[in-house]
Amino acid sequence: MNYKKIFDQIKPGFFEREIIKSLPEDHILAELVMDLRTSDCSKIKLQYPKEITFGIYEGDLVKLHEAIKKVNEDWIQYFNNDDRIFCAFDKDKIAGFCILEEFGKPDGLSIGGPGCVGTVPEYRRQGIGLEMVRQATEIIKQEGYDLSWIHWTHLAHWYSKLGYKTVIRWNCKGIVE
Repeated sequence: MNYKKIFDQIKPGFFEREIIKSLPEDHILAELVMDLRTSDCSKIKLQYPKEITFGIYEGDLVKLHEAIKKVNEDWIQYFNNDDRIFCAFDKDKIAGFCILEEFGKPDGLSIGGPGCVGTVPEYRRQGIGLEMVRQATEIIKQEGYDLSWIHWTHLAHWYSKLGYKTVIRWNCKGIVE
């Protein structure tokens, strides 16, 4: 599969963006993929606190934006009313969040995936974020997507625990071989 070609189709002109060009050259990031036609992370059992629940966010953006601000204030702009947002909840508190993204159908493949994945600092290192991504990936699979794509991350090892594979590594100058 030509992942570079797919990447160019889902993120046209990506390496021409000023935000990308301004990154430090030694800042290497990754694109990861899980082929949902052959992979199944539903059988992976993770440990996380019993009181944590997961689901599509249906509250107001103010509460969601407060949680996002604790993780990465720059991400607030990406979470809007039209987005499908999947969250981890501790009763009425948001413990983690991600956008269920759609990347289109390049080469006839339906591609989606969890994006802007964040766990609120006081909930980190408990398995909550990984379980949230596992469940988000399952939603993408159940909806009939062929590939789940993780875009722009430095946490390739973390996502690999679910079966995601690094298909592209890049920096401010473009793809790193």
